[in-house]
Amino acid sequence: MPAADLQTFVVELEARGWLKRVAVEVDPVLEITEIADRVMKAGGPALLFERVKGARFPLLINAFGSRERMCLALGCGSFEEIAQRVRNLLRPELPTTLLEKLRKLPELAQLGNLSPKVVRRGVCQEVVHTGDADLFALPALHCWPQDGGRYLTLGAVFTKNPETKDRNIGMYRVQLLEPRLAAMHWHVHHDGARHFRLYQRAGQRMPLAIALGGPAVMPYAATCPLPPGMDECVFASFLQGQPLELVPCVTQPDIEVPATAEIVVEGYIDPAEEFVLEGPFGDHTGFYSLADYYPRFHVTAITHRREPLFPATIVGRPPMEDYWFGKATERIFLPLVQMIAPDVLDYDLPQFGCFHNCAFVQIQKEYPYQARKVMHALWGAGQMALTKIIIVVDEDVDVHDPDDVLFHVCANVDPRRDIEFVQGPVDILDHAAPVCGAGSKMGIDATRKLPGEGQVRSWPEALRMSAEIRDRVTRRWAEYGLAAILPASGGLSAVRSP
Repeated sequence: MPAADLQTFVVELEARGWLKRVAVEVDPVLEITEIADRVMKAGGPALLFERVKGARFPLLINAFGSRERMCLALGCGSFEEIAQRVRNLLRPELPTTLLEKLRKLPELAQLGNLSPKVVRRGVCQEVVHTGDADLFALPALHCWPQDGGRYLTLGAVFTKNPETKDRNIGMYRVQLLEPRLAAMHWHVHHDGARHFRLYQRAGQRMPLAIALGGPAVMPYAATCPLPPGMDECVFASFLQGQPLELVPCVTQPDIEVPATAEIVVEGYIDPAEEFVLEGPFGDHTGFYSLADYYPRFHVTAITHRREPLFPATIVGRPPMEDYWFGKATERIFLPLVQMIAPDVLDYDLPQFGCFHNCAFVQIQKEYPYQARKVMHALWGAGQMALTKIIIVVDEDVDVHDPDDVLFHVCANVDPRRDIEFVQGPVDILDHAAPVCGAGSKMGIDATRKLPGEGQVRSWPEALRMSAEIRDRVTRRWAEYGLAAILPASGGLSAVRSP
């Protein structure tokens, strides 16, 4: 079962040798970023900085920065385990016999108990600061030299729809401006921004809270591209196999937060106020996102455990910690992608694509222009709508091997015939787009071509050795005297000349 809180998760990381404590004093302004960036790019451990200059709370970073640590946080052996659970939820098989019905009861009972549970008290409110609340007492990071200031970077932002009272959790960066004032950076496509527009139309203050820490599944749940209206707290309950416990905020009681959070920042946004300049910020694209105007977040309270940990992350040119959030989503949400586009066998969001810039998609091609159909289906689906480049390949191409994908792009594509351009929304952080949040997207059909897809010559067969010869060579490999330089299962590409 996933850890119930961040401190339990740290104990589990340390027990496995996946965490390194740093005992010397470090500066949250740039120094921690440089340390963490080197460790992340080397595939290193989680880091617990025990003495952060100017703050009394220790800082945890890179806690989710590997496949193993992300799986530990989610309580699974592999992302595919959760994907299968999602698949079972999406396509439940109706029991037809009494025995099958009895076997189905535990699953049905689990589904009925996923609603979050609101409790009266939580350890996140052991210490309460209201009039003396000070954002700068937190070890918030100044990540890159040209950043606009210090930021909360791993906080789950809790909001509610003022009309339906539906809850949303998003992970948005928050720039500290004054002890009790911050800038809330959310993109126009995000549910938090949609909730803000509803409060704006109603002329009402918008209550919200930022929870740092809590159940180990919480940071991932906050980043998930769930359909609008689906409560991330329910998804977090699903991930951890039991209801998430929430507690009402002290000064914003309409908002509930995880009872086991480390630190909670409570406050409101007044839609009548002018926006404030936020940024620049060194982003996951590997570039600075430009300064722009965003809502002012007024802090009414900061609550925390008696001895809290401060969770943080940094983003930048991959690989970074956030790559593993994206990889988990890629694997876990494959069943949802397949609901939208049933032709999809598998897909991959390559590291160099920074999530929204590129997707490799594998299909079993059966008719002309099927690849085009899949491209457009994905461009109409949630956050996949922001994907700038989609490359579609056949079922015998490994979408998780960029070299294999690019080999087939070069081999199978006639640029005039097989590349399609469309206009639409793109990632706000895409600095190449001619307009912020809008631009062009490209689809590349790298599948074999069928009659009816324009001018198509006779399509050749790929080179493959016969199974009989492959088996014979494998059996005799040791006889050739080559086992020392290449295993029998290896390919020619593995051979290296001296």
